[in-house]
Amino acid sequence: MSHPSSTPRHVVVVGGGMVAHRFVETLRNRDRENRFIVTVIGEESWRPYDRVGLTSYFSGTPAAGLELGRPLMWADPRVTLVTGDQVVTVDTTVKQVRTASRAVYDYDELVLATGAAATVPPITGTSLPGVFVYRTIDDVIAIEAAVDLVAAERGRPPHGVVLGGGLLGLEAAGALAGLGASCTIAQSSGHLLSAQLDEGGGEAVRGTIAALGIDVRTGSRSSAILEGDDGRVAGVEFPDGGLLEADIVVLAAGIRPRDELAAAAGIRLGTRGGIAIDECCRTSAEHVWSIGDAATLGDEVWGLIAPGYAQAEIVSDRLLDGDAVFPGVDLSTKLKLAGVEVASFGDAFATTPGAVGVVYADPTLGVYKKLVLSDDGTTLLGGMLVGDASAYSSLRPLVGRTLGADPAAYLLPSDGVPVAGDGLPDDVTVCSCNNVTAGTVRAAVHDQGCTDVTSVSGCTGAGAACGSCVPLVKKLVGAELTKTGVAVSNALCEHFALSRAGLFDAVRITGLTSFSAILERHGSGGRGCDVCRPVIASILATLDAGHVLDGERASLQDTNDHVMANMQRDGSYSVVPRMPAGEVTPDGLIAVGTIAKEFGLYTKITGGQRIDMFGARIDQLPTIWSKLIDAGFESGQAYGKALRNVKSCVGSTWCRYGVQDAVGMAVLLELRFRGLRSPHKLKFGVSGCARECAEARGKDVGVIATERGWNMYVGGNGGFTPRHAELLAEDLDDEQLVRAIDRYIVYYIRTADRLQRTARWVEDLEGGIDQLRAVIFEDSLGIAEELDAVMRAHVGTYRDEWRETLEDPEKLKRFVAFVNAPDTPDPDLAYVPERGQLRPATQAERRDGTTLIAGTTLEVHR
Repeated sequence: MSHPSSTPRHVVVVGGGMVAHRFVETLRNRDRENRFIVTVIGEESWRPYDRVGLTSYFSGTPAAGLELGRPLMWADPRVTLVTGDQVVTVDTTVKQVRTASRAVYDYDELVLATGAAATVPPITGTSLPGVFVYRTIDDVIAIEAAVDLVAAERGRPPHGVVLGGGLLGLEAAGALAGLGASCTIAQSSGHLLSAQLDEGGGEAVRGTIAALGIDVRTGSRSSAILEGDDGRVAGVEFPDGGLLEADIVVLAAGIRPRDELAAAAGIRLGTRGGIAIDECCRTSAEHVWSIGDAATLGDEVWGLIAPGYAQAEIVSDRLLDGDAVFPGVDLSTKLKLAGVEVASFGDAFATTPGAVGVVYADPTLGVYKKLVLSDDGTTLLGGMLVGDASAYSSLRPLVGRTLGADPAAYLLPSDGVPVAGDGLPDDVTVCSCNNVTAGTVRAAVHDQGCTDVTSVSGCTGAGAACGSCVPLVKKLVGAELTKTGVAVSNALCEHFALSRAGLFDAVRITGLTSFSAILERHGSGGRGCDVCRPVIASILATLDAGHVLDGERASLQDTNDHVMANMQRDGSYSVVPRMPAGEVTPDGLIAVGTIAKEFGLYTKITGGQRIDMFGARIDQLPTIWSKLIDAGFESGQAYGKALRNVKSCVGSTWCRYGVQDAVGMAVLLELRFRGLRSPHKLKFGVSGCARECAEARGKDVGVIATERGWNMYVGGNGGFTPRHAELLAEDLDDEQLVRAIDRYIVYYIRTADRLQRTARWVEDLEGGIDQLRAVIFEDSLGIAEELDAVMRAHVGTYRDEWRETLEDPEKLKRFVAFVNAPDTPDPDLAYVPERGQLRPATQAERRDGTTLIAGTTLEVHR
């Protein structure tokens, strides 16, 4: 393990592929103390690039356009990238590597990300001109050149033969077809994509790609590649005497781990090849790690990018003294190969005893869908989709749970799953701020031609104030557009075609940490808008711990987050220090009163058991924070889409009915979740007995004590559509309760829509409360460790935003009344009495000089 020191430790990464890039990007972003410098050595002449997207090269994407990490990563002085040089020896005794160019690099930590090479079958002729593998940019450039050469020399489109009908083979065949070549796939097994699909699915793929001019020969393992009179490839021979003429042959029979460097260094390999690692990605050699296609755990080599990315993050975490372990592999896939959508998930081949299958097939459309269910036909075990994989995102999370609908509803083209929000009565108010009903929203779609939330908001005012109704309005608009036959977009805004949940996953996977980089990679350009900028600020706050005002992030924040205080209607600000569970010492109360009196602030006990201080000028905020911090307080994050408070009764500490320490649990929860950004504000409640004095069942998380532990409720809230929370689990002990809340909140943050409260999120969750239980307690999606890790990281990196701002002179420059006169207060700010206290005067009061309070005319205090 590494330890902080004045001299950075040197990490050498052997291999310049996608997983190596992910490792460097993750370590670079997390290494706040500059504890490491990194050297990446890649044998290809290209910078790390998107190998999964190789086929896009044939659609016009230039090779340079596939590069990853451009341009900032490789300009970082902590990172050195060496291309076109191969590491040839590793000496683990002296901790040194040597390259083909005779360069020598000493290392403190070595990461072997050597990847995999294309498998070359043991037949004659594989080295002939015109025979290629399909693995690198240089490979696809060579294939393109060969197609052009054959077409020019022979005056006809070339014919290619692809050996292998798996994922790689279909990609290669699609590429050849895209270049204008005719093509035949020779597959050794009985059907295409035999690792992902059954025979029915394979035949559906075969029928669809036939329309692209791609023939398929199954059950045919080639025996030789034949040489022509010109010394180039002429054809492929099969054991049965069959022959396929070929101008080009592409080998796509699989991959093998690049483990030869490790083997020569004496590092232990797996029994079936690959560099053996443990669950922390350590090899048998000290200070040597392995990630990606080169690594094997339990003799499994997956050949998928997701496990490699997970391993890259594990090694980054371990180098920074974390405790991450490999979470396992979800073999679910969703791809588009040779123009055909293909997806498989769960127990796609019905290996579970008693499993039954429900199949829908339309050969004329090339569609094949199969769901694998439990023997009683209720629990989804897995499935496969060909030609139309639109149900994949809905079905994959339901594996292991009750479908909750007729399986045919997920398979038939009409999609029998009802659209959320469709049954809301017309007279129900959906926007209480502007008193807009569901009927008014529907009328805006049908009568005024509105086609999105923005236009509906412009016509009706729905969502134009606090914004809390936007998710519901969005569902209503989508339901009405669906009725009219208009395709509904889940795009976040005009700059991002992804939904919030989709963008969250995209940012999580790519590891980007700035708005500009996210916009470049996942958006459509421009400078963003008031919708996407705060959303990305929230996503980054969750995925990449840092201050809300760090660098570019400051410009992304909403007004309140930007100044870490709540702006009031008169332009002044309110300050809310954290009082976990409403608990505050007498000295703390005295300090709050003293500060409020010094600055002339109006004080009020909030519904969340805190003291709010109103009327502060922006230039006063840092001084107020400083005095509160000196008195033992910190930011309550009452200004952000984050945890607002954990309300509690006095519990067993004082109450004669209390059966558990409600205050202690509430304090623990508030300190654990403080500062965690989310799609909307969060409120918790903890009651010490069933008398429910903390009103826990009206909260996003409600906890009620029992004689045997805690009952946990989720998805409640007040607001314009109050909702009681639902019981998720009973009689949990302290540890079980905290872990369940961790997973519930992080799962919500990852998948909720923009400005969607937990109440609506739970309602919309496919599978409802049962699915939620399965995710949290049974790890049905295989993400529990990842959810736990997010909370561990949050708790470990939390710092008070007020304190950090006070320690940074650059951040403090934001808190002045006038840039050119920072010490001058706002001359227009005046105060009037309010029930014995002073509060800021409204504009009308300042103009009139008087104000009417409780029937009494009072002079304005200037």
